[in-house]
Amino acid sequence: MTAPQPHDDSASRFIDDYLLYLMARASHLISEEFHEQLRRKGVSVPVWRVLAGLVGSSGETVTGLAEICLLQQPTMTKLLDRMVRDGLVRRAQDPRDRRVVRIGLTPRGEAIVAELVVAARQHEAEVLARYPEAEALALKSLLRAVLSRHVRGRRGAG
Repeated sequence: MTAPQPHDDSASRFIDDYLLYLMARASHLISEEFHEQLRRKGVSVPVWRVLAGLVGSSGETVTGLAEICLLQQPTMTKLLDRMVRDGLVRRAQDPRDRRVVRIGLTPRGEAIVAELVVAARQHEAEVLARYPEAEALALKSLLRAVLSRHVRGRRGAG
């Protein structure tokens, strides 16, 4: 008598060809690798996202940071309150519009994120090294195009 063969129904599963699942699952798997490094350094994922979102920026609004960091605005506001207390970020009025508050890195925040960016770039290089260079470049290019078109489409829909 032959042993039963494992049933491979993966070819017929909806999620195996569903874009949103594929993007989310790939992001989750790859992010977890880096998030473990953050945990070892005592940095939460939301704090990392804020710090990373401010690298190279002259300042972001709370709403803009919430979008970048994938957080709701009330959650972002509470997180920023803690980060201000911890000396990682500062709030400042926008010089062009005093009603707008911009969030920027403090020297302490800059020092911490500089080290984290090195680790993030190293992790990214390790991940992308698993694929042919042309595929890695095409993947990043396609994701940037998806984001750009989706954001443009959302702005045009309002």
